[in-house]
Amino acid sequence: MTVEPDSAGVRFPPPLVYLVALLVGLTAERFVTLRSFGVDWWLLIATGAPLFIAGTTMMLAATGLFRRLGTNVRPSQPATKIATTGPYRWTRNPMYLGMALIYAGLAIGFDGPIAFALLPLVLIAIQARVIAREERYLEAKFGDDYRRYRAKVRRWL
Repeated sequence: MTVEPDSAGVRFPPPLVYLVALLVGLTAERFVTLRSFGVDWWLLIATGAPLFIAGTTMMLAATGLFRRLGTNVRPSQPATKIATTGPYRWTRNPMYLGMALIYAGLAIGFDGPIAFALLPLVLIAIQARVIAREERYLEAKFGDDYRRYRAKVRRWL
């Protein structure tokens, strides 16, 4: 992934972090005793599907807003505007929150307690390696506008 000089400097696609952890967790289920949440499949689907749908909806809304604003979605590219409408009214990171909801929905839907247990580690990695860089970059680039936005809207929810 090519990293532009005017960017947050994130050197890997953040969705890859979620995907790799999910696959590691689901694969680990094959080799350990704890292989199930211990509930019926219909309850897993009834719980996982709404999380997946909510996450997908949030991701699509946030991505669509970025495209309408004419700013880049990828953190390796320059930001041209601060998004403050749509899902950005409630969270500064709707894309990462959406990915977390998708991850949780898939982990539950596929009956993957180990994958689900890895989600906090994924969120810590995203916070430390992606969001922290993005926040420094946006503050340096947009100054008081970003600081005012950050003061009004929470990082996650």
